[in-house]
Amino acid sequence: MTTKQRAALRSMANTLEPVVHIGKDGVNDNLVKQTWDVLEARELIKVDVQRNAPYVNAREACEALCERVHAESVQIIGSRFVIYRKARKDSKIDIDKLG
Repeated sequence: MTTKQRAALRSMANTLEPVVHIGKDGVNDNLVKQTWDVLEARELIKVDVQRNAPYVNAREACEALCERVHAESVQIIGSRFVIYRKARKDSKIDIDKLG
């Protein structure tokens, strides 16, 4: 992902509310399935890391989740992060046109 593509995705994510919340159970199979389904529908999502999550910071949680759902990290700020993955069918965001 290029810098311009990342910047465009960041601006698109500004208005998004977190749809996935990582809590005390961390990145478990249930959370991965939920995130996978949401990414397939929306492609770009914001994730919130709760205080009781078993991670040192949001970056660690982001890396763990991105690895399991095959997504790319777009932005990490405080306890929230934004991830992107192109939908397998009916893709709404054409990342090639962004950069």
